[in-house]
This record gives sequence, C-alpha cells and structure tokens, in this order.
Amino acid sequence: MNEQEFLAAYDPRAYPSVAVTVDVVALTIRDDALHLLLIRRGEAPFAGHWALPGGFVRPDEDLTAGARRELAEETGLGGEELRRVHLEQLGSYGAPDRDPRMRVVSIAHLAFAPDLPDPAAGSDADEAIWLPVTALTSRQLAFDHGRIIDDALERARSKLEYTPLATRFLAAEFTISELRAVYETVWGHPLHAGNFHRKVLSVPGFVESTGASTERGGARGGPRARLYRAGDARLLHPALLRPAREETVR
Repeated sequence: MNEQEFLAAYDPRAYPSVAVTVDVVALTIRDDALHLLLIRRGEAPFAGHWALPGGFVRPDEDLTAGARRELAEETGLGGEELRRVHLEQLGSYGAPDRDPRMRVVSIAHLAFAPDLPDPAAGSDADEAIWLPVTALTSRQLAFDHGRIIDDALERARSKLEYTPLATRFLAAEFTISELRAVYETVWGHPLHAGNFHRKVLSVPGFVESTGASTERGGARGGPRARLYRAGDARLLHPALLRPAREETVR
C-alpha cells in the first residue's frame, strides 16, 4: 500500500478524540502594579468562573495564530494594540480530567505588553478585566488555570533575569528608573537604585542611550534623567538575578 492509498483508507475515528485549545496569560503593568487579563465565563462548563482568554484551535490555523485570535476575540484588542503584544509559548497542559467535556490539551501562551486599554469581553464571556496579580486569590478560576498562571508568573520573573523582556513593558524611550520600576513590580521586591543602574549599564546590548533627557527633573527636583532605548541583546550576560537568587549563588 502506497502513502496515497494509506491516507485514503485511514479512519481517524479509530482513535480516541482529543481537542487542542490555546490559553493566554496576558500581563501588563497598570497603576504601578502587575495585572493579569481574566474573563468571566458566560457558558458551561465553569459558567461564572474566571478564566484565561482562550479557546479551541481551528483546523486551518497554527497555535500562535489561534492564541492571537482568541486574545483579540475575547478582549476586543486588535490592530496596533495587538501588534504591541509579545507572545510566546509557555507550556502544554494535558491532564486527562482538566476539562469535563472531553480530553482537551491546552497550549498555554504568555503575553507581555505596556499600557494596554480596558478590555471588552467577547461573545462567550460575561466580563473581561485586568486584575492585579496580588488579588488572584479572591477569584474562583476555571479548569487548571491557577496552575497555568503560577507557571506563567514564574516564567515572567525568571525571563527578566536573563533577557531584555522588561523593556517590552515600556515605551520606546525610557529612563533607568522606569526600567527599575518594571523589575520591582514583576519581582515584587524593591531594588537599590544605584546598584540597579550600574548593573543595567554593565550588560552589553541591554539598553542604549538616545542622547536625550527627560523634559523635567525628578519629583524632588534634581537633574533631568537620561533616556534610553532597548538594545540589540537577546540574552543578558551577566544576568540580573532576583535578590533571593543572588543570595543563593554567593
């Protein structure tokens, strides 16, 4: 039997049905706090529970396209706003009982973007909100989304150590103080301003000077701050370790 004959006779119904979904953990910084995008499910299963934006992958799209479509459909993000979102695969989740409808494997994605607007819930959601990460324990989550969120937060915190991802939370031009605020917000720890400034400028390709400065000095006066932009580095060497991890490697 050649391949064409084999495919003509192949019956996928001879195997158990498995569906594939995408879920998106979208993070942004609002009001100096790390926020997570959640929707309130309007349909069973888990009607009324809070969940990540996501849904079933269509037969004609790849996983990344499915994640971007779901993020747009269930939040109202689109156009330039959607293009500003950094999207990457987080992991796969396939426990047999994670979805009461059938066997469903989810490919979770992690998204970062600065200053995203208030979301607008899609047709299968009652509400969409940016929720402070610190308030997660007050929400009843659907499926295994609590585990996915925990994994995503750890990924985000660790990626700030060895990649320039923190710059994706900022405008095209930023100060070192604004960059430090991103690290403090995502890590949940205050950082020494002078040490952070020195470390950032010692990492080749992390940031580069624009040659310009802010229009005004700081809130307490003083000189105007220099403006920087993201450099061309993809990995940070040396890495900027979280305070707790710095203690363990000493």
